[in-house]
Amino acid sequence: MTDLSNPPQPQPEGDRPQRQRKPDWIRVKAPVSKGYHETRKLMRDLKLNTVCEEAACPNIGECWDKKHATVMILGDVCTRACAFCNVKTGMPRIVDPMEPENVAIAAGEMGLNHIVITSVDRDDLPDGGADQFVKVIKALRRETPETTIEILTPDFRGKMRPAVEKICEAGPDVYNHNLETVPRLYPTIRPGARYYASLRLLEEVKSHDPMIFTKSGIMLGLGEQRLEVHQVMDDMRSADVDFITMGQYLQPTPKHAKVEDFVTPKAFAAFGSIARAKGFLQVASSPLTRSSYHAGDDFAVMKAAREERLAKAAAKAKA
Repeated sequence: MTDLSNPPQPQPEGDRPQRQRKPDWIRVKAPVSKGYHETRKLMRDLKLNTVCEEAACPNIGECWDKKHATVMILGDVCTRACAFCNVKTGMPRIVDPMEPENVAIAAGEMGLNHIVITSVDRDDLPDGGADQFVKVIKALRRETPETTIEILTPDFRGKMRPAVEKICEAGPDVYNHNLETVPRLYPTIRPGARYYASLRLLEEVKSHDPMIFTKSGIMLGLGEQRLEVHQVMDDMRSADVDFITMGQYLQPTPKHAKVEDFVTPKAFAAFGSIARAKGFLQVASSPLTRSSYHAGDDFAVMKAAREERLAKAAAKAKA
């Protein structure tokens, strides 16, 4: 963790050091399995984008081998340029009207019990893309009614409340919106967003429907301080967030924000213990943790934890 009493100074572009060598605990094997290639072909055939590819996720080999993929709707071009993100920035294409049906087909063909749907930022659209999320959720409910649905949305800048209300009415099982980093780093890491606006979005979800599970995550290794991470946990709990994910930031290209620290597995475990003590229903904290990594298994754990908590509260009320 970075010492704020001696913060690193920005360097001129030409003087930036080469990317740090990854420690052994962050290394993964290249994807080569039959399952990986079958999943890749299905995504291509249905003209679907995935955050697994666009964000260069290190877990793609493991997840795709198990026929798990996180679909990225609304195209593969983002209207923002966050310093950590590998998704292309520019002028997006028109919204594909066949996308909702193709997502449902993919979920059916992969036999998914749980699916994660995310998107690029679409500040160019009047509703920020909320209507497409609704259409995807409805298509999944119609075609694969047993599949639980997790969505990971942008912040819908300037359109947040109507967008959240519309999506919540469609009835996802989990609503995820990532805070990404600590407030101090937003101007350089997430300049197009506002930390407290993202917190308000998570609060709005619970206000609209308290039974929708909420989830949020942060990346570590960007120069955050330990106590800043603790404060983010407290902020999430104040917004009644159920599930926190914490994973190691990895620099996609030399043009992106550099890795300030490779946080050890022991440190991730310590953060996880603190998060559990603060009352989250579920916690995922490890170097390779990502928003949708093991999302289906985590959903089952989170659901069981809430049922247990509600049962204890009911028993206490009767006593």
